[in-house]
Amino acid sequence: MPSDLPELDALLRIIELGQPHLDTQVACTVQVGRHQLEVLTIALGNPSPNVPAIGFFGGVHGLERIGAEVVMTHLASLVQRLRWDSLLHHQLESVRMVFMPLVNPGGLWQGTRANPNGIDLMRNAPVNASEAVPFLIGGQRLSAALPWYRGAVNTPMEAESQALCNVVQKELLPRPFSIAVDCHSGFGTQDRIWFPFAHTRKPIHHLPEVHALHRIFDQANAHHRYIFEPQSVQYLTHGDLWDHLYLQSVQTQPDHVFLPLTLEMGSWMWVKKNPRQLFSRHGIFNPLIEHRQQRVLRRHMALLDFMGRASCSHGRWLPDPDARALHHRQALARWYPEQPRPRFMHT
Repeated sequence: MPSDLPELDALLRIIELGQPHLDTQVACTVQVGRHQLEVLTIALGNPSPNVPAIGFFGGVHGLERIGAEVVMTHLASLVQRLRWDSLLHHQLESVRMVFMPLVNPGGLWQGTRANPNGIDLMRNAPVNASEAVPFLIGGQRLSAALPWYRGAVNTPMEAESQALCNVVQKELLPRPFSIAVDCHSGFGTQDRIWFPFAHTRKPIHHLPEVHALHRIFDQANAHHRYIFEPQSVQYLTHGDLWDHLYLQSVQTQPDHVFLPLTLEMGSWMWVKKNPRQLFSRHGIFNPLIEHRQQRVLRRHMALLDFMGRASCSHGRWLPDPDARALHHRQALARWYPEQPRPRFMHT
């Protein structure tokens, strides 16, 4: 039965094509007026907790439809390849892949950044910035009528936020190694890959691993256009879901490696090429011309495919203790040039 949400209908068609290879679950349901929309998770590959995992997330902000479309396009590609690609089947024996393309279907249906309760899901986690954040954009508790609303103090996370956390806690954090890729748009003129933190300018514990991942990405993708950097280089925020989950991983599974990444597609490029998009709320965050949308979808498929392969093959590129020290120094020089150089401790 049609859901009245085109993206959800498209996802259901992909799921139908992918049977019996896909494990599909309803993470939660969202009520929007008379409409009840499901937040779906789709998993494939080896379910063993001993293998690595990769998670792909999209649609956290309802206005950023292109993020959901990028994740669904990658899932659709895998589903089609399952029919003939022996190498993909071999890869899936050694990795778990999890997809959550429409985290905020209510926001997508309404055409709003926030969910139907007016709350920005990426400002909704119980994490407060340790330094000053930009007014409003860093997260605010003044009113749901203003953007970037975090929700009231001491209230539970929204159902969609909690559903995302539940999926990560179940499918990614228990594994020795995992990566999450969350697809967004709406910042700058270049595509960026952000890693935590957003609530502080301090480096994360797994900075050497992030630097090693960045290095093999550079080596495998000559002339790519991504800027790899901590989000704190650009601005700080309260309530970042990936900061919350990363901190939880370090505290509860200190011997595991969890690397949450955000693909921030540079939507100002699309506005620059088509200034009329400024007069459309969706045009600020999405490519409205069809051939440009197709180009965006094609460009990011290589990134998502690389991340899946890197997860599966993490044992070949993760730095050993001696290499960690070198990666740590190089990462500090690249991304934190103003910070003092603490003595690096092997862990």
